[in-house]
Amino acid sequence: MFKKFRDKIALSGILVLGIGVALLVFTFISAYGFLGSATNPSDTGGLEQIFGSALAPLIGTAIRIMYLGVMGWIGSLLTIRGVTIITHTPQMPTVAPQKPIPVPEKPLPLSKKPKAEKPQEETKPEAKPPEPEFVVRPSEQVSQLQPEPKKLQKNDSPL
Repeated sequence: MFKKFRDKIALSGILVLGIGVALLVFTFISAYGFLGSATNPSDTGGLEQIFGSALAPLIGTAIRIMYLGVMGWIGSLLTIRGVTIITHTPQMPTVAPQKPIPVPEKPLPLSKKPKAEKPQEETKPEAKPPEPEFVVRPSEQVSQLQPEPKKLQKNDSPL
């Protein structure tokens, strides 16, 4: 079917992109349908009934919002990956057809008067400054002096 590896990569990128876009479209259609079907809480019953009727739709709405958020996130990741695969597909090198160079049958005649050539001045290459040398010094052992304990005098008490 596909003779080159580049074509297989491009096809996989297009498939991943299509799946991501389809998932995003489905997410937005689901969100639109969800917004169209709003539920109204009932006001009958006691305090428990009011809280139960108010919290049940909120919990259901929170679950749907999380579901739509995860679907949108996965759809956007797939879309980004598909675009990345397509843009990083190796390109075919463009080779221009080479024109044949005509070979002259006769050598070109030299002119009778050779042109006087100016002597070229010898240019010395610019002297580059030498690269700095790095010297590595091993770390020195530093001895730390321990403070001498004070001797207790008559006026000093340990407490």
